[in-house]
Amino acid sequence: MEDSPVLLPPAGIILVDKPRGPSSHQVAAWVRDLLQVPVGHSGTLDPMVSGVLVVMLGRAVRLAPWLLQSEKEYICLMKLHGNVDPEDLARVQKEFTGRIYQRPPRRSAVKRSLRIRTIHALDILEVEGQLVLMRVHCDAGTYVRSLCHHMGYALGVGAHLQELRRTRSGTFEEKSTHTLQEIRFAYEAAQERNAGPLQGLILSPSAAVQDLPRVVIRDQAVDAICHGAVLARVGIEEFSEFGKNEVVAILTQKGELVGLGTALVDSTRILTLSSGLIVAPRVVIMERGSYPRGWNRKRVKKAE
Repeated sequence: MEDSPVLLPPAGIILVDKPRGPSSHQVAAWVRDLLQVPVGHSGTLDPMVSGVLVVMLGRAVRLAPWLLQSEKEYICLMKLHGNVDPEDLARVQKEFTGRIYQRPPRRSAVKRSLRIRTIHALDILEVEGQLVLMRVHCDAGTYVRSLCHHMGYALGVGAHLQELRRTRSGTFEEKSTHTLQEIRFAYEAAQERNAGPLQGLILSPSAAVQDLPRVVIRDQAVDAICHGAVLARVGIEEFSEFGKNEVVAILTQKGELVGLGTALVDSTRILTLSSGLIVAPRVVIMERGSYPRGWNRKRVKKAE
């Protein structure tokens, strides 16, 4: 007798503690095959790099373009090719904090064009002989392997990346991740009619947009947004500060993520308006029909 399918939410996120060995794509594919849902991941990790891998399930895959842009944090072990004076190491540490130029490594899958990335913080945690343990807080798309290589050049002795672990991706930290074994055990428990462990692993899509400005909308407006309507002033219950053209998270009064949109006006203008269009939806996560229709189809204005 075949196993009955495990009921999953239409959209969710699992934070995987990627082990060394498999690629990010292989880990995401393993989750897909286990749970039988479409998946995506935000931010590729090389096979020998471990740490936080954000795997999106179902309709949450639509969040990928935004999650891919999120800042990252790594703990890396750099191996120097010669002895270095501590003062020189401190000097180079400062030189490589801020905006830097990088070119993707030859074995990278992306075009090897020169790019600018920002190292927001570069902290030296420990030095033992020619081994340097560092914490790197950086833009998405930063190559830590290249960073170590260039720091070695600047120190005049050469260097390479020995080990690397991602400890944060956007707002998601390693303390919230789950091993592949934990995910497997939770799935097997769900097959035995104990869905609690698996449900406990799956985060709401709203967890991915904690750092975005937001608008909370009335229940009557939810289904209209799900159908692509532009959010009007009358549908807004509350909001945070945002500027015109910023990406805004659209939430229900229960905190559920309806989708993401582009602000058509500055938030400071909302209180002065009694009508008008405020946010144009760009990505809708919530399924149509999740909330009762509170709008007239003939009067809804569709987003461009």
